[in-house]
Amino acid sequence: MVELLAVLAILSILAMGIAPLAQIASQRQKEQILRRNLWAIRDALDAFKRAADQGLVTQGVAPSGYPVTLSVLVEGAVDRQGQPLRFLRQIPRDPFAEEAWTAEQSWAVRSYASSSQTPRPGGDVYDVHSRSEGVASDGVPLAQW
Repeated sequence: MVELLAVLAILSILAMGIAPLAQIASQRQKEQILRRNLWAIRDALDAFKRAADQGLVTQGVAPSGYPVTLSVLVEGAVDRQGQPLRFLRQIPRDPFAEEAWTAEQSWAVRSYASSSQTPRPGGDVYDVHSRSEGVASDGVPLAQW
């Protein structure tokens, strides 16, 4: 019986040491997903802007040349022939966002008219960032990525 208790004590000590490592691994995995999703959305925004500057899209475009909402990237902006021109298959989710939010709601958007120090939404979507108030493993707030 004493040997069994000793084995259980050793196993519980090992489990207490492994739990923080699992949390760190989960955090890093979410950070990688966030980084990848930010790149995908920002690439789509840049492609939309290029298409708008070339006159390829006529609807769903704000005066700045950026889309009026994130959903325009998926649903498609109307091109000169009246066909939808799509830039994303779906809006990726912010992995740090609340589960109840839709993918589009999971992002905080910045309009072209707002400054980088105080990003605010407006009549277009110039950039996106995480709504999370958390801090990444490198010490940078996730909302500043």
